[in-house]
Amino acid sequence: MAFTFQINNGVKFNHNKNLLKKADENIPELKHEKIHPVKIVDIISDKNAMNGFKAIKSDKKIERLSDYSFKKGQRLVLDFGNHAVGHFKIDLNSVGSPMDAPAYLHLTFAETPAEIGVDSSTYDGWLSSSWIAEEYVHLDVLPTTLKMPRRYSFRYVEIEVKDTSPKWQISFSNPEVTTESAVSVKDVPKVEIDDPMLKKIDQVSIKTLQDCMQEVFEDGPKRDHRLWLGDLRLQALANYATFNNQELVKRCLYLFGGMTTEEGKISANVFTKPESIPDDTFMYDYSLFFISVLKDYFDNFKDQSILDDLYPVAKKEIELALKEIGTDNILKMNEDWPVFVDWSNDIDKQASGQAILIYVLKQFVALAEQKQDNDINKYKRIIDDLSKAAKDELFDSNKGLFISGPDREVNIASQVWMVIAHVLNDDENNELMTKSVEELFPVTGIATPYMYHHIALALFESGHKNDGVELIKSYWGKMVDLGADTFWEAFEPEDPNFSPYGSPVINSYCHAWSCTPTYLIRKYLVK
Repeated sequence: MAFTFQINNGVKFNHNKNLLKKADENIPELKHEKIHPVKIVDIISDKNAMNGFKAIKSDKKIERLSDYSFKKGQRLVLDFGNHAVGHFKIDLNSVGSPMDAPAYLHLTFAETPAEIGVDSSTYDGWLSSSWIAEEYVHLDVLPTTLKMPRRYSFRYVEIEVKDTSPKWQISFSNPEVTTESAVSVKDVPKVEIDDPMLKKIDQVSIKTLQDCMQEVFEDGPKRDHRLWLGDLRLQALANYATFNNQELVKRCLYLFGGMTTEEGKISANVFTKPESIPDDTFMYDYSLFFISVLKDYFDNFKDQSILDDLYPVAKKEIELALKEIGTDNILKMNEDWPVFVDWSNDIDKQASGQAILIYVLKQFVALAEQKQDNDINKYKRIIDDLSKAAKDELFDSNKGLFISGPDREVNIASQVWMVIAHVLNDDENNELMTKSVEELFPVTGIATPYMYHHIALALFESGHKNDGVELIKSYWGKMVDLGADTFWEAFEPEDPNFSPYGSPVINSYCHAWSCTPTYLIRKYLVK
């Protein structure tokens, strides 16, 4: 698994003040809830637990927290019982002789036990270690209330007493988190799900989505806090099926539409602090998915004003994307505008990129019809040409599968995206996924819920309902079995301890692109 940082400092961006003003007008008022730990735990090593650590109930009782005192080298681990995103505070006092030295504390905020169990100083991955959720604090005077200024994403809080003095110890009381989210689970309509595992997966999916819905749809509340287009597309679909929050999707669309490059290309992600800033990272399929998000939003809310505002942006994106097509009507691979599809750089992505373009073009034509665009027939012809080329050049009739790239590689992503794009008819799609299940399952070498979502979607779209259910249970269900409160950024069932960064201390265990089972369950399984 790999991801390459892009540095495109020379790119110049437009900043459409009108569109960005509308983005700001849709900043949600965050909802808050005060929550408290449910127990004190100890983190112990266990080779059978995920990443080698688990939490067990401590002999100390949470109800008696203020009765305990802690000296140099001792630790307190609070378990809040479920994932939380918010601000932590706790009261501290000195016990014993007068306080003759500062209190020196090390706080660790962890989504999983391993983030406490693993020594963070050993981390040497390709993401910045500054993302590790830990703080070192000196307190000169006790009693006091320690209010952590940063927002954290966690279930467990470890407070390690680095030092006091031999004369006194520390006591803790009144730990509390003020959570933040744009939505409340009370907003989600209840549905009847008979299967216990699917019901649990649905609940964890909703919690994942809730904790990623902040002032934008964040990709993950632990790290980036950023708005990524690929994540947004999936989050928005899950949102329509659950919270159905309109203003947050609207805000995100205006942010992307208001900050294109001078040629019209849309960034893969944007920052919102200290102000709205487009990143200099570009991915071909992510740029195209702006159109998908706009189409899905319009289908859900019939908001003509946003379509009027952003249709020109969408059309410009289509025109730029079509420039990447060769004279043979096959997508050319461009390292400066790469096709993402999945983290893995071990699979060829030409065929899936071709299918994604066809998929988005079909959505764009639906928007063009709403706008009565005079170029509709041109785009319909392009869809026919691209689809014909895909069937003629990329489908191996002997294998019964699509191939990709100069080495005629067969991979799961190519089959899945051709099904989602409905390049073939329904019967042929069914045959294609039947062959895919026979030849390419069980899936290996794919570590993102992002790609697993599309595999499950293709199974449902091609009439393989039972296989789709089994995939959801075997993938997201295995995360549940491993203790997931929210679903993870990366998970490889054949290697549950996999980390794309080399350590669990930097992994995101609440991540936007993993929230989609709630959408799939409601669309394909709940009547």
